[in-house]
Amino acid sequence: MVAFVCGSPRLHVSRKFVGDVSLVERCVVTLAGQRALLLVGEPGTAKSMLSELLAAAVCGTSALTVQGSAGTTEDQLRYGWNYAQLLAAGPAPEALVPSPVMAAMASGRVVRVEEITRCLPEVQDALVSVLSERRLAVPELGDHAVAARPGFCLIATANLRDRGVSEMSAALKRRFNFEAVEPIADADAEVELVRERTRRALEGVGAPASVDDVVVQTLVTAFRDLRGGVSQEGWAVERPSTVLSTAEAVAVSESIALAGAFFPHARDGLRLVPGQLLGAVRKDDPQDGARLLAYWDAVVRRRAEQGSPSWVQLWQQRHVLET
Repeated sequence: MVAFVCGSPRLHVSRKFVGDVSLVERCVVTLAGQRALLLVGEPGTAKSMLSELLAAAVCGTSALTVQGSAGTTEDQLRYGWNYAQLLAAGPAPEALVPSPVMAAMASGRVVRVEEITRCLPEVQDALVSVLSERRLAVPELGDHAVAARPGFCLIATANLRDRGVSEMSAALKRRFNFEAVEPIADADAEVELVRERTRRALEGVGAPASVDDVVVQTLVTAFRDLRGGVSQEGWAVERPSTVLSTAEAVAVSESIALAGAFFPHARDGLRLVPGQLLGAVRKDDPQDGARLLAYWDAVVRRRAEQGSPSWVQLWQQRHVLET
């Protein structure tokens, strides 16, 4: 399973998840022990992708999924009813509509619950008995209950930015192994990921253009500086409140590449970086625009003074951030 997720040159398996291999190994151990797994982290750290890959590696499908939200009901985690059959013949197994959780229990597969902390606490707690007793009772059918077959596991994801939205109960927390999914630590790996995703985006629309490596390298460097609160040279950077994840870097890089492919005046991708970065950082807090401008006046200016051509060009575009 680790080779399927992280790749293996020896087995000719491509890498699907760019991250800490030891994290994936711990996740596999958790699932092998049929313990519920909770992946937590900032937005854009590929928690959902990792949960999909793990589910697919274990049972061949990641389709058994519940998307958590404020509108998620207990029925979506337990079971519902075909009301036409229920009214016609009363409670019967034929009228039962299994949830993805019940279907996974009955077939011994992996079920995923995305953004579990967005569900209301009373909805979340429908999983407590499922995870502790590994059976799901249906009181309407008397003693009928679905027992989890060997192989049943549950993988949930939770966004750290949502902490406090619907805090999990202590009883539910105890039934999960928590694993934190961190941003990509290796700068070269992040650059390669953004480059590859940008290339796929261009190919997907049939654009006769190639990926500008200078744009990708510069963009990822800026994202990492702002995300970490310190530049690669060790200069202090005021961090925006917005999460500047790798997923966001991919989206910005794709936008720049596609703009250059379709509009001749946008083929100089570096000219588009300031405007695209401004749009990315101002999503949560308009004041983050001022923080980006401060980054320009400190880090970008100093790199331009050192003579780096790409950063000289970015410094010349400072006026874009003043709009």
